[in-house]
Amino acid sequence: MLAALPLSAETTKEDAMGQQIQVEVSGTPGVAFSAEWRVTHNGDTQTYQEEGQVPADYTFEGEGIQASIKVLSEGQLDVTVQKSGNRSRSSTQGKGSTLNIAVR
Repeated sequence: MLAALPLSAETTKEDAMGQQIQVEVSGTPGVAFSAEWRVTHNGDTQTYQEEGQVPADYTFEGEGIQASIKVLSEGQLDVTVQKSGNRSRSSTQGKGSTLNIAVR
């Protein structure tokens, strides 16, 4: 799955690379989850609602991301967020558990 905000025509390739946020959802294959992604781009915040299963990958354009990911079935859920060479990783296990992540 891919979700992205469009880049303006004035944005250079170097600027665009620095604004890319990659999210990898891994863990127990087939684990169902729901997610709310709040992506800030040029001062505006856009909200995306997703439901999916492990594994899943998302790419967003923006300065920062806040996410709330809820596990909908039994198993482990790992979320890795990468932006500008920095990486944040969180894990949870069990139906009903929730991960909250913020990266700027």
